[in-house]
Amino acid sequence: MVNQTIHNMKQPELGKRISEMRKAKGLTQEELVELCNLNVRTIQRIEAGEVTPRSYTIKTLFEALGAQWENIEKGTATSYPKSIVTWLYVGFGAGLVYFCLSYFEISMEIEWMEGSYVNTLNFGLVKAGVLITFSLFIFGLIKMTSAFPNKILQIALWVMLLANALWAGVDFLALNMSSLDLKDYYEVKISTFGLAYAFMGVGFLSYKKLWSNIPQVIGALGLVSGVLMFTVVGALFALIPLTLFELGELGLLVWSINTIGRTSSPDSTIGAELQS
Repeated sequence: MVNQTIHNMKQPELGKRISEMRKAKGLTQEELVELCNLNVRTIQRIEAGEVTPRSYTIKTLFEALGAQWENIEKGTATSYPKSIVTWLYVGFGAGLVYFCLSYFEISMEIEWMEGSYVNTLNFGLVKAGVLITFSLFIFGLIKMTSAFPNKILQIALWVMLLANALWAGVDFLALNMSSLDLKDYYEVKISTFGLAYAFMGVGFLSYKKLWSNIPQVIGALGLVSGVLMFTVVGALFALIPLTLFELGELGLLVWSINTIGRTSSPDSTIGAELQS
């Protein structure tokens, strides 16, 4: 039972757990003070394992950190499903592969539109690889939003997933139909992805107190790259912030894997309740 775990938990384990919960929320000790009306010195001593707080103080801290005390008392706090962690790993691995393949795809598209010889089979295989790996990458991020709720980002990710599937289908048609050429719709395609990336940027910006201010930095990069892509003229300049944006997404997946793995351990059901 979780309530027995709480009462049997001894220092410094209790202090370490509270510190982990606070950091997972992106709170400083001073910000936690404002939420629970304790003084900074008390929280510092508790987290350092120097004192064992009373039950009332523990309850106050947990509730200030967003844990539902009633659920903890009843032992109904739940950890994350293992499938979420699996999908995060899949998303991260697929994202790495996509990150490499996307540059081959871009260079092949440029050569194709300039009239240079590009092997159709190889071009098609690269595009198929990008479609699959990018889709898995985005789906991993969608699973992340089920662990760290963000409705705006979740919708934006689904929009990106659909846009990617739509334009991949058009690209495959263009590779196999002489009546349709990449140049005929390329600007519209770039603008569409620009809107989707900008939407994702707004989604990341809407995260509050998650992993310090990293999601806001990622969101700003996504918004800037999306706006530049939407103008088409600035698409080339968008490659730098876009690269940093996607590296940031990969970093956020790693952070999510570490955070969920820690809060989903057998004796960390309290931390899991905090994030739900």
